[in-house]
Amino acid sequence: MIDHISIRDFAIIDNVEVDFSEGLSIITGETGSGKSILVTAISLALGSRADSSYVRNGKEKAVVELTATLENDGECEEIVISREVNSSGKNLCKLNGEIVTLAQLSAKCKDIADIHGQYDNQSLIDSDTHIDIVDGYHSQIISPIKKDYFDKYQSYIRSKRNLEELLSLESENARKLDYYRYELREIENADMLPGEDEELRNRLSVLQNSEKIYASAKTAYENVNGDGNNISGAFYALGNAVDSLEEIEGFSSEIRSIFEESRDIYYRLEDVSLSMSKIMDSLTYDPGEIDSIIERLNQLDSLKKKYGGRDGSIEAVIEYRDKISKELDKIENFDEERKNLELEYRSNLKAALEKGKLLTDARKESADELGKKILSELKDLSFDDADLRIELTPLGDEPGENGMERAEILITTNIGEPLKPLAKTSSGGEISRIMLAIKNITASYDNVPTLIFDEIDQGISGRTAAIVGKKLKEISENHQVICITHLPQIAARGDTGYRIFKESDSSKTYTHIERLDKESQVVEIARLLGGENITDTAMENAKELILQMK
Repeated sequence: MIDHISIRDFAIIDNVEVDFSEGLSIITGETGSGKSILVTAISLALGSRADSSYVRNGKEKAVVELTATLENDGECEEIVISREVNSSGKNLCKLNGEIVTLAQLSAKCKDIADIHGQYDNQSLIDSDTHIDIVDGYHSQIISPIKKDYFDKYQSYIRSKRNLEELLSLESENARKLDYYRYELREIENADMLPGEDEELRNRLSVLQNSEKIYASAKTAYENVNGDGNNISGAFYALGNAVDSLEEIEGFSSEIRSIFEESRDIYYRLEDVSLSMSKIMDSLTYDPGEIDSIIERLNQLDSLKKKYGGRDGSIEAVIEYRDKISKELDKIENFDEERKNLELEYRSNLKAALEKGKLLTDARKESADELGKKILSELKDLSFDDADLRIELTPLGDEPGENGMERAEILITTNIGEPLKPLAKTSSGGEISRIMLAIKNITASYDNVPTLIFDEIDQGISGRTAAIVGKKLKEISENHQVICITHLPQIAARGDTGYRIFKESDSSKTYTHIERLDKESQVVEIARLLGGENITDTAMENAKELILQMK
């Protein structure tokens, strides 16, 4: 619901702030006092187009700030909206303190309020919303059918996309077939192994430096084992040290620790000695092996450049090989895969159409009943010559995301006139009352918390006015309703009253809005009944009318 609005330098409004309440809020005031300007300001805050003419004469910018509360799954979200309109035509939109585009603001605000009058954000006039109105009316029946349909529709879309992607490749398949076969043959003939290039480089490095490696390894080996007699080697000396320590290791834990560590070093040194011996034994200078390794590395590097991508590794080449192998399978089995996808596509299309037919039938029944009910509401609101139909128009031979048809409410209010869309209903007052008739039915299942009605009483009086007031009151039991009126029969139904009035000084006119207490509400209704000259009789009539309307 809308909690608060602040308006500065907007049209003839200097600085006005209004706190709104739940239930039915009634706004009254003399003709020309600025009642519709308030609705225009709310409309601007909720995302309507800005106009530099909104800026108060002599000011640089107009500012409208609105605070609202949205309830979603039991949690409340506070929304703060700010619109600034500059006299140069530029405007600024903010949502919760962050600058947003007008499109972003409008998308968020469609969940806050519907404004019914001569304004541009009336969701019910938008025919794109009419299918949701039809679905919501019989939601218990339609919702499960709609869910089943959407599941089938998604399967249909997936199979259609897969088939189209396959068919789009058909013209390229012949060219790709030979190309992929050549690439795959080249990679497979190389018989690459992950990490092979690194192992080969290590082996090449050893072979190319075999003389130096042998000499250094031999020197190290002799330093450990001696030069033909073990007496001069480190291994022999360390063995003697271990033997000596073993004789005394039982005398203290410290000596035992030194002995055990020395023994471990002795065994490790023995392992090192054996490893050095193996290195020397394995070293043979073979120019043929070197040439073979260099040739293999060149082959691997060539393949990595061609097929390794940015990574340039053997693993990337293998990954590419697997990829083109799958592509080849697709191409070579194209006819079979196309046949399978066509069968899947036709099956999913048939299933979607069958569910779509069920959805269409349910919608036809809902649209028929809802249309009759809205028409009955219109008769109550003095549209005696009105006719109304909710028309379902097929979208074509293929299913759409939201079903097989679109819905549009068509209406005429005069005998002999053809049915036409709601958006082409010219009178603002008529539109508001038509919206009231629709909302009196749909309000129980729609998700818009606030309804604003302007000019709803245009061209009505007496009994019809009383019925309009009654229906507004009924809607306000589940929604916040803000209504601008000059009829006492409607004003008497209000839970909260506001009066808009003008004051002027020698140079400017100012619009003010005041919240009415109970006594002031009686006075205002008496003014609506008898004019500015409020008599005791008018006051008594006002009190009686309020009692009747309650």
